[in-house]
Amino acid sequence: MDEQALLGLNPNADLDFRQRALAYFEQLKISPDAWQVCAEALAQRIYSDDHIKFFCFQMVNSQSEKTFIRNKAAQVFALLFVTEYLTKWPKFFFDILSVVGLNPRGVDLYLRILMAVDAELVDRDVVHTSEEARRNTLLKDTMREQCIPSLVESWYQILQTYQYTNSELTCQCLEVVGAYVSWIDLSLIANERFINMLLGHMSIEVLREEACDCLFEIVNKGMDPIDKTKLVETLCQVLQSAGLFIVDQEDDVDFLARFSKLINGIGQALIASWSKLVKIGDLKNAQDTLQAIEAKVALMLQLLIHEDDDISSNIIGFCYDYLHLLKQLPVLSEQQKANVEAIMLAVMKKLTYDEEYNFENEGEDEAMFVEYRKQLKLLLDRLAQVSPELLLVSVRRVFNTTLQNWQTKPFMEVEVAIRLLYMLAEALPVSHSAHFTGDTKASALQDMMRTLVTSGISTYQHTSVTLEFFETVVRYEKFFSLEPQHIPNVLIAFLDHRGLRHTNPKVRSRISYLFSRFVKSLNKQMNPFIEDVLNRIQDLLELSPPENGYHALLTSDDQLFIYETAGVLIVNSEYSTERKRALMRNLLAPLMERFKMALADCLNHAVGFLIITSALPFKVFYLHLAWTTSAGRYYDRC
Repeated sequence: MDEQALLGLNPNADLDFRQRALAYFEQLKISPDAWQVCAEALAQRIYSDDHIKFFCFQMVNSQSEKTFIRNKAAQVFALLFVTEYLTKWPKFFFDILSVVGLNPRGVDLYLRILMAVDAELVDRDVVHTSEEARRNTLLKDTMREQCIPSLVESWYQILQTYQYTNSELTCQCLEVVGAYVSWIDLSLIANERFINMLLGHMSIEVLREEACDCLFEIVNKGMDPIDKTKLVETLCQVLQSAGLFIVDQEDDVDFLARFSKLINGIGQALIASWSKLVKIGDLKNAQDTLQAIEAKVALMLQLLIHEDDDISSNIIGFCYDYLHLLKQLPVLSEQQKANVEAIMLAVMKKLTYDEEYNFENEGEDEAMFVEYRKQLKLLLDRLAQVSPELLLVSVRRVFNTTLQNWQTKPFMEVEVAIRLLYMLAEALPVSHSAHFTGDTKASALQDMMRTLVTSGISTYQHTSVTLEFFETVVRYEKFFSLEPQHIPNVLIAFLDHRGLRHTNPKVRSRISYLFSRFVKSLNKQMNPFIEDVLNRIQDLLELSPPENGYHALLTSDDQLFIYETAGVLIVNSEYSTERKRALMRNLLAPLMERFKMALADCLNHAVGFLIITSALPFKVFYLHLAWTTSAGRYYDRC
């Protein structure tokens, strides 16, 4: 250590020495080894001066361990708790609390230990043996009896002490409360002093996200349905009075994502309470709970329609359960019908691609949107169960409006209009895919399909629209049995630059599969077009390897679908056997020639190698002759 600088620690030292001591202290604070030097000086009693000793203690105390070290230390304590608490260390938590007090670093370790203990006892991702499960249950029961009230009191004191001065510790403590509330007596947390403090944290920017999560866990706790409704309504009244029920698009999206999750939990909790009350016949309280649910629908819609998909996604569970509730009611009020329509319009809007969606290089964000669309699709299915007529009318209006002027519409609007038609196939289920028989619904679907295939929309210059067009055509293939006059135009679309010859390889690959499905499903109507189709796909079946940088339009896997399609066309045709044989020969001739050439080339190489290395050259020669002859006979039989 710098002995000259240490002289400046004496209060009687002159100004130069004191400035040097201060600079030395700042230098040691950023040195990773300084605490070891000071600890060694204290351990070996090198200095007797109290000011220097105090300086050394300050240095040792100022060095905090890295987060992963603190987490590992907490995990060790948790394992020690699991093995010793029931037998040798029943005062485990009391001893830790007596040591750490309200010291920030001690509180940090204490909270990390609590989270590690919860992970050992409750974490469902960890597979426990039956013996470990029994042990963990006993540990939790013993904690509830002996120390949980004291732990809860310590959490309250920590929150009260640090809520305005140390946001990191406060957030840690809120996380602990949220973790433990699932398996301790809820009345210890769901009381006036705790709830008021948590609601106060909702107005503190650095705390409100963790406060949301903590309140969510409280709401999610199993309770008597009447008590749950009262608790939730108390929370909502305070949140509403704080202005949180008005969602601003400019608000912090991270907070709104947590807030959306909280409102989702509130909505689902109220619906679960309503279901229990209806089941036991408590119609008065069920009606009160239903009114509480209806009062949250406006907020639910604000969050569902939010431009950030994470915020919207977090509220979908509430929407889904609300629609399920409406399905159980004998009659819907006008307001409930309006709510259904509002949810429907929100879903249609949120299905739309963002302009930033990268179709050429789909990454994590794009994958998340695809999953989000799947959630919205489930909502659409539920909407169809509540009001199929309204869904059909809404989709038809959007579809017709868009396709009337598709040339001037952005690709997002065009794609989602076709997508909605596609989704109706599952949202409005029928037996044996008979979407076009018998009623108003069938007539509406038939009209929309006719518009789709005659509008020229297949020429729209965007891959998402192109793929959605062909996906929908194949989904509703039975339409072409009713109106076969549209088959030629759709076949041409499959075969030209819109389909199998599209500039995008991903589109060509998908179209290869869809074309195969389309032909298989309509093989009875394909007879007039067979030879024309076979002629148009002939060049797509070439097996030439890439040369001079040129690559075939279709991959080998894609070509398998086209070969299969050609085979289906020929076999199911109304031609004579001789004509079918001739068509099959023409189809397979290039393939068999390439096979014979490849086989001969392979055997020539084998012969050359074996003549050099083997003493049986004539046997190899005859083997070569036998192979080539048999291959030729097989081809002739074809």
